[in-house]
Amino acid sequence: MEHLDNYRGRQVVILGLARSGVAVAKLFHEAGALVTVNDKKERHLCPEADELSALGISVVCGSHPSGLVHEGVALVVKNPGIPYTIDPIQKAEQLGIEVITEVEVAYHICKAPLICITGSNGKTTTTTWTGLMLEAAGLKPIVAGNIGRALTEAALEAEADNHLVVELSSFQLKGTNAFRPQIACLTNVYETHLDYHQTMEDYVNSKLKLFANQTEEDTAVLNWDNPVCRRVMSEVRSQVLPFSTTTELEYGLFVQPPLGAKDDGVERTLVYRDRQGEVHTVVKSDELGIPGSFNIENALAASALAITVGVPIETIAEVLKSFRGVEHRLEYVGSKDDVAFYNNSKATNPTATIKTIEAMKQNIILIAGGLDRGSDYMELLPVFQRQVHGLVTLGETKEKIEHVARLAGLSQVKTVDTATNVQDTVTAAVRAAFEMAKPGDVVLLSPACASWDMFPSYEERGRMFKQSVHNL
Repeated sequence: MEHLDNYRGRQVVILGLARSGVAVAKLFHEAGALVTVNDKKERHLCPEADELSALGISVVCGSHPSGLVHEGVALVVKNPGIPYTIDPIQKAEQLGIEVITEVEVAYHICKAPLICITGSNGKTTTTTWTGLMLEAAGLKPIVAGNIGRALTEAALEAEADNHLVVELSSFQLKGTNAFRPQIACLTNVYETHLDYHQTMEDYVNSKLKLFANQTEEDTAVLNWDNPVCRRVMSEVRSQVLPFSTTTELEYGLFVQPPLGAKDDGVERTLVYRDRQGEVHTVVKSDELGIPGSFNIENALAASALAITVGVPIETIAEVLKSFRGVEHRLEYVGSKDDVAFYNNSKATNPTATIKTIEAMKQNIILIAGGLDRGSDYMELLPVFQRQVHGLVTLGETKEKIEHVARLAGLSQVKTVDTATNVQDTVTAAVRAAFEMAKPGDVVLLSPACASWDMFPSYEERGRMFKQSVHNL
């Protein structure tokens, strides 16, 4: 992408309305570009269309017209979720027209340092924790990106004395070229989103674009325990600050004693060993405001990011203790007849669900299922055998997950009809799970799947679950 002013009088195509598309369209329009916004949804399903039309921006809804992208187009900015296989993007690539996402645009207009977090799991909690740590230290963070606020809006607001703390998905990063964050964190990489990326190689390479343009002046915060992250450590040009839950590092953040040690149940401490070899205590693991070994990992990552920008360790510790979690991430909903209900709708892959189950000490009645991305879900078998005492499945993958439960020997298994009203389906699942539960058990929504087969988002899935619990 060129400087924004260079697009004055030139044609720019924005694919996809939604929050980021609207923000980018306004930005290029104000810069004097000839903007066309296209969304395949019908006009009545695009509430943002009228606002853009009133500004003089051309809005085309209902399809992707064949002449939308042509030789006169200077740039295409796509919604991250739109696949690269659609005709307008294929045409742009044939014509040599640059195709980017909002992240690239935001980078070119942002005055503030960028602290960017990506990963298969944990990125939202890590981003939120990091933002709170910087705020507590008076560093004026602005939290944006995949976590909620359009990145270009935040970038326009940011001044040099702010810090832009950004959650990024592989979808967003795939459409970047010059993008360079001063501090970049990869929490972990597991197999997911292959319906979009087609191959694991493309998924990993998209994640690694986070580090592609970093220099020795920048910092890469990486998970020592994850094979992909470990490989990246030897490839990046930036300074590496590692974190680990399983290894005492010569430099970085880690747990003493490491997780997985035989003396399970002993008190553990999160620490930071600086380059001089001095070890600084951050916080005891049982003082974290949210439970689970995966949240120890997230706490280490967030602490590393905060330390990099100079947040005092005492401030980091206070935030780690007081934070009570993000909605839809192991969120306590309530109890009925001594059965507790937790909403973990953000668990959109099997690894996230496994880590959540392992974080709980109670017997679990699990509600799972959703968009079918081709997995067989056999990795769920061990936790089904150890800790899951009942299962309710829904969505496209309900038979697959039911099959794993039968192999695990679960006797309490039920699938719910997904052909009915979606809220009624969720209500039926919650009631079925509650009927399976005994006092002291946990009913856990942790789907191991994306939500898009039945719901517009994992947030809506979580909200419907909570409503059904409250109506029991």
